[in-house]
Amino acid sequence: MDMFAPSSDPSEVVTMLIGATVHEVERELMLQTLARCDGNRTHAARVLGVSVRTMRNKIRQYSADGADVPAHG
Repeated sequence: MDMFAPSSDPSEVVTMLIGATVHEVERELMLQTLARCDGNRTHAARVLGVSVRTMRNKIRQYSADGADVPAHG
C-alpha cells in the first residue's frame, strides 16, 4: 500500500491518513523513508529518530508480512 505520493500536498496526505491505522501509517513512513535513503537503514533510522535496531526489527516484520522492502543501497 503506497498511501503517500511523493508530491502530495499536505491536505491530501491528511485526507489519506484518515481511516488508516497507526501501524499502517508507521509502516508506510518507515518504508518510504528507507526508499528515499536508498535502502540505507542507518540513515533512515537517523531521519526517523529511531534506533537502527528498531528499524531492523520493523523491516524484518514488514518483510515477513509481505511488504516490498527497499534493498540495501
